[in-house]
Amino acid sequence: MNSVAKRQTGFWWDEKCFWHSGGNFAFLMPVGGLVQPLSAGGLPENPETKRRLKNLLHVTGLIQELSVSSTPLATEEELRRVHSATYLKAFKGLSDDKGGDLGEHTPFGPGGYEIAALSAGLATAALRDVLSGNQKNAYALSRPPGHHCLPDKPMGYCLLANIAIAAEAAIAEKRVERVAIIDWDVHHGNGTEAIFYDRSDVLTISLHQENNYPRESGNIHHRGRGDGEGYNINIPMVPGTGHRGYIHAFEHIVLPALRAYQPNAIVVACGFDASGVDPLSRMLASSTTFAEMTRMTMQAADYLCCGRLVLVHEGGYSEAHVPFCGHAVIAALAGSDIVAPDPLEVRLDFQQPNPELTAYQLSLIDRMVEVFAKKLY
Repeated sequence: MNSVAKRQTGFWWDEKCFWHSGGNFAFLMPVGGLVQPLSAGGLPENPETKRRLKNLLHVTGLIQELSVSSTPLATEEELRRVHSATYLKAFKGLSDDKGGDLGEHTPFGPGGYEIAALSAGLATAALRDVLSGNQKNAYALSRPPGHHCLPDKPMGYCLLANIAIAAEAAIAEKRVERVAIIDWDVHHGNGTEAIFYDRSDVLTISLHQENNYPRESGNIHHRGRGDGEGYNINIPMVPGTGHRGYIHAFEHIVLPALRAYQPNAIVVACGFDASGVDPLSRMLASSTTFAEMTRMTMQAADYLCCGRLVLVHEGGYSEAHVPFCGHAVIAALAGSDIVAPDPLEVRLDFQQPNPELTAYQLSLIDRMVEVFAKKLY
């Protein structure tokens, strides 16, 4: 690989993001007796999936082909474009004390506000860097995640809406007029949806396991409201959907929507919890699935917006598999020949749905295509 290609991909991370913790508030039952405390204060969203991904980049040498950076915290001005002053004040006050929980089982320890603002800052800096032309694309290893967070409350381990904050900054700074957000985290991106539901300057697309989390969220008929009607696309996938189903949805729904919308930049909420070994889902995606979706999105970005693409880390709870999924995605972004062979790939290939079930899954996606085709902008 030539030296120019090696400088095309930014990698944004900070060790302090790995120090985010649920404190003593994370367990949904009291810790003690027969209930043993877990890492990160009991949060399934723990630092090891992210730390092991970064370690794998070092071990394979892929990190040498990336432009590695950190950034200051997202500013209060940047946060207030998305979140209410009341919520930010309550979050900061509890964070300055001893941490706690502001609702929806999303606890944090002391200093959680600053770590969440740093996580949002990584996403914002990555998008700003790409839009400035310093990098062709970028990956932000943000933690805590953000796509469930609402303007006035946290949710689903998400304390600040990282991608929404980044998109709003880019729009406010007049770097873009239209942003497309693709969310392939296995859980519905309800926070991102809520923030942009009434607007047409941000297209939101969420591929998720139906009725996983949040329950009763991510319905196909939730298409936006007012100026935003038609600019919110939900693709609820049945449990057991594998590689072919994800690629079919991308080819027949996601890519046509991007072509119709003509964004100035694309941001991906890059969760790896659709993996076939993830404890919080029942899907059968593999590292190849995530890499292929990345390559397809890169091709769309090349055609539509000069390659301007940023991936922001969201969920993924298998400490064994997330590093290999992430490595495959980042290698695709960088156009690298460095491979980290996925030890679970053969197993997931074997578990893919049989032809009859695959045909059924694809038929459900085709029905969604018919719905979207009637209202596609």
